[in-house]
Amino acid sequence: MQRHCKIGLFAAILSAMPMFAQTQNLTPAALAARAKARDVPEIPYESVPNLLKLPANLYLGEGIGVATNSKGHIFVYTRSQRTRLFEFDRNGNYIREIGEGLYGFVFAHAVRVDAQDNIWAVDEGSNMVVKFNPEGRVVMTLGRRPEPVDALAAPPPPGPAANPGKYIFDRPTDVGWDPAGNIFVSDGYGNSRVVKYDKNGRFIASVGSKGSEPGQFNLPHTLAVDAKGNVYVGDRSNRRIQVFDDDLTFKTIYDNVGAPWELCVSPGPHQYLFSSNSFPDANDSTLATVTGEVYKMELDGTIVGKFGKAGKRLGELSGLHEIDCRNPDELYISEIQLWRVQKIILHPNGR
Repeated sequence: MQRHCKIGLFAAILSAMPMFAQTQNLTPAALAARAKARDVPEIPYESVPNLLKLPANLYLGEGIGVATNSKGHIFVYTRSQRTRLFEFDRNGNYIREIGEGLYGFVFAHAVRVDAQDNIWAVDEGSNMVVKFNPEGRVVMTLGRRPEPVDALAAPPPPGPAANPGKYIFDRPTDVGWDPAGNIFVSDGYGNSRVVKYDKNGRFIASVGSKGSEPGQFNLPHTLAVDAKGNVYVGDRSNRRIQVFDDDLTFKTIYDNVGAPWELCVSPGPHQYLFSSNSFPDANDSTLATVTGEVYKMELDGTIVGKFGKAGKRLGELSGLHEIDCRNPDELYISEIQLWRVQKIILHPNGR
């Protein structure tokens, strides 16, 4: 019996050595970037080649945002020499550009499509959220682009940030809606808060300030809202997802899936939460082996599985910035570094 125990212990040590060696070889940055979740099932998947067909002499810049509407049309929000919003049909054929030369387009960050097929663009550079109707006309704006003279003002002294007010954003990052049509904006790089408006854009409430306590944020980079109005906020630099109810009352934290660069909640009777622990846009090579994956989760935080890894080939991910999960088995993914959008087909049952 004693001999068998020793053999079992020796086998356990041997089996743990590769993981121990891998951990020992990681840099401090890689150790910090690595998700806490272990032994997560891998979801088989494939990437559709040659997804988007662009006209001659038209190119994508950084793949910042991607969304689909009820017809399956694909909207791509991209930034290069200037910020642009393109629409493609479900087969990837180019249809049109929306908002060409728009005053609110400075530095793209996210695009979303609501239940009525309105298209919402979140622009980090102009500090605006712009709502287009399905025909592509502006029907609402939230926030305000700073006047050029504002750039000449002296910087504020160090200290606690001033109250940003109800309608002024500082590098907003994302937008979502509850079933009643109320609007939620993650605001963002500067203000470290989430703001709720009614469907007409009237301020209701806000939550958050800079920090690491529950209800505080260190870069709320993305958000998603479920069918009950719960709000999931990707608190990226705190490496956690914070969950709030529809009134922005804090509920819980999921802190085991790395830094949530992007969140998406799928529609339908069984909703899933997708969270990306993206390969960072600094492209530190030591982080490639421990980032780049996307987690599929139940809304209660239970991890169903994961897919993806950092890289540049078809099916690999580099600087994933937005996910469209209208169909939870057919995801559209935009990437910063590789100037592309991929269509990822998941095979959760190994089909």
